[in-house]
Amino acid sequence: MWDGSENTVVTDRFGNRVVRTVTERSSRRKFRLADTWGWPRMDVEMDFDDYVLARIFSRALEEVEAGEASVTEATGLSREEVKNIVYCCFPLKLIGSLAIDKIKDPEPGVEEGLLRDILLAHACPDSQASVRFAKIVARRCMRDGHLWQELGLAERGELHRLMATHFPRLAAGNKDNMRWKKYLYRTICESEGFALCKSPGCSDCADREACFEPDDPS
Repeated sequence: MWDGSENTVVTDRFGNRVVRTVTERSSRRKFRLADTWGWPRMDVEMDFDDYVLARIFSRALEEVEAGEASVTEATGLSREEVKNIVYCCFPLKLIGSLAIDKIKDPEPGVEEGLLRDILLAHACPDSQASVRFAKIVARRCMRDGHLWQELGLAERGELHRLMATHFPRLAAGNKDNMRWKKYLYRTICESEGFALCKSPGCSDCADREACFEPDDPS
């Protein structure tokens, strides 16, 4: 359905009306999961959470195939959580490649545990999806790259939407467009009563560009 602008209004699987932007439609059309697994091409009707999970598991599969991590180590999810997602959302031929029955549950370190706690404390109440994304985001924060890239997302804007959807209070607090990994660590520091940054204020800091995203988050 067309709403009179360049956006498209669609109905998701729960019957909700959702506006898809031109950028969002474009990123979906460009993204195709590995044909080896027969995963479907993204389209505008796909639920956003399913889209993000497909991106994340595609990134995780790269690490599995490279021998860098198991799927639980790549996502931070338990073996049972991975099973539930894969059996529900992805092609059956993917299951064997992930060797789910042969892997162990992840063991978060202290740093990852603190990130989990912050995210879970701000997650949408009674939302299993938010709990899963809290574990995934905390684990992917352990990687060296930008968080949106380590999640396998197409652009920073998709990470903003994910955080606003599942961690709305955290998203509301990030008023100055700080990079999400930096913001999460700063939130941990504030909750523990110490400062990560030596500068008295962000506006006077010489490293401001390293912490804050450009005005255009794309």
